[in-house]
Amino acid sequence: MSRNQVIHTPDEIARIRRAAALTAQVRDEIAAAARPGMTTFDLDQVAGELIRATGGKSAFFGYRGYPGNICISVNDEVVHGIGRPDRILLESDIVSIDVGVEIDGGVGDTALTFGFGELTPDLKRLLTGTREALDAGIRQARRGNYIRNISHAVETVAKRYHLGVVREYVGHGCGTSLHEPPEVPNFVGYGKGALLVPGMVICIEPMLNLGTHKVTTDSVDHWTVRTRDGACAAHFEHMVLITENEPEILTWPKTM
Repeated sequence: MSRNQVIHTPDEIARIRRAAALTAQVRDEIAAAARPGMTTFDLDQVAGELIRATGGKSAFFGYRGYPGNICISVNDEVVHGIGRPDRILLESDIVSIDVGVEIDGGVGDTALTFGFGELTPDLKRLLTGTREALDAGIRQARRGNYIRNISHAVETVAKRYHLGVVREYVGHGCGTSLHEPPEVPNFVGYGKGALLVPGMVICIEPMLNLGTHKVTTDSVDHWTVRTRDGACAAHFEHMVLITENEPEILTWPKTM
């Protein structure tokens, strides 16, 4: 490990690949179980059961004191929302779930945003733009590129869809720990960032808003991050292994 990157061994990659596959499976099972009328606490409890059924444990529960099994963020909540017994999911809501599973020395981390009913044109633009931004970022996750190439690709798509790019929260390395170097911003900053080399595993995770990029953190629970203007947000995340050739998406459903 260096300050800028972590290069995983083949044995570590095998463990990470398994953890990521299980995390992708759980993510999709949680999304399938979600229904209007459930509380977000109900959904968090379902998530906890699904995670335990893998033989692993939540990578989020207890992390820096986080109290939930997964993060559940609704509408204007960007990330780190906590399941609550008084928050009932509505047909008109969009829901972001961020899931982490730790098993046998490997960690998986992935996120998805979905709705229940017919989405408004703006919400369709938000979800489509965020998914496409993630895809564009992944295409740049190649040996010899830099983190900046990923950031530029994500930001370019966000601008095309007229979406605000959250700046306070970014993607990251992941593998044997939940958060490893390097940071993976969704916007272009200063410098190239880390060089991408085989054996690196990174989480690319656009967090895009229908309105301003500015966010605020809940003053009561100190976790839930919301858009400052109350506009809806979306969050998609995949874990990607840098290889000698094409990027390998570890949390793609094909790995289930």
